[in-house]
Amino acid sequence: MSFLSIDHLTKTFPLLDENARRGDTFVVFRNVNFEIRRGEFLTMIGHSGCGKSTLLNIIAGFDRPSEGGVILEGTEVTKPGLDRMVVFQSFALMPWLTAFDNVRLAVRQAHRDWSKERIREWTQKYINMMNLHGAEKKHPTFLSGGMRQRVGLARAFAVEPKVLLLDEPFAQIDALTRLGIQEELVRMWGETRNTVFMVTHDVDEAILLSDRIALMTNGPDAELAEIVEVSIPRPRTRSTLIDSPDYIRIRNHILHFLVRGAKKAHHTGGVEVTSEQTGASSEPAISLEVAQTQT
Repeated sequence: MSFLSIDHLTKTFPLLDENARRGDTFVVFRNVNFEIRRGEFLTMIGHSGCGKSTLLNIIAGFDRPSEGGVILEGTEVTKPGLDRMVVFQSFALMPWLTAFDNVRLAVRQAHRDWSKERIREWTQKYINMMNLHGAEKKHPTFLSGGMRQRVGLARAFAVEPKVLLLDEPFAQIDALTRLGIQEELVRMWGETRNTVFMVTHDVDEAILLSDRIALMTNGPDAELAEIVEVSIPRPRTRSTLIDSPDYIRIRNHILHFLVRGAKKAHHTGGVEVTSEQTGASSEPAISLEVAQTQT
């Protein structure tokens, strides 16, 4: 039995255009089908409009698919639950609670039978793991964006969910802070080995963090094009990735897909691609936002 199955998902919305006929629908993505292994870090990349965040919301139980389903350890996902924790790009902290209490509240909800002392110790453990020691008594208003996202990550990891869902968690953080938190996330994931599904626009971030990277074709009516295996040994850091031939090959493969191959004409049927198959090239450094303007 697979751990987490995304089983032939299709998501449609009613078409609200003034010229639309009754019953016309807008297809966000169609027949998306893949599995996430226990303890795996899988990232999804694609241009805006391909339905990445919609798919994450379906896994979280916030939304329902039009067709297909999400199966977690043999049980269909139909609603939100503490077995799936989400870290949003908007931080989503309770402003009236301190950093410590934001984490403690989630721990208390997940472990209602624990004593106050055990909850306090467990909360402090994850506060420390995210390098928040000394900021426990501060409210979110008095924390930087990077510190707030550390609180969100500590809260999510502390619950020990079956699946951790990251929806572009570093999008609102400045570049230098983002680099530090990404490496802390790598370290923390290495200690906990949570199963992670992340949505991002950052190719380098995906390669740094992921075991595999799922590539979506352009929306609307997007499809899963392929899943790229990231064969670079762990532990990984930005400094060690820069000169890695595997990093260059994987990065260039993904960028070529985003710039020239994200149309359905290049759909590969979900074929898994290893670093040996991607081939090196002299593609210059490029961000997904720039790639999108060239399609």
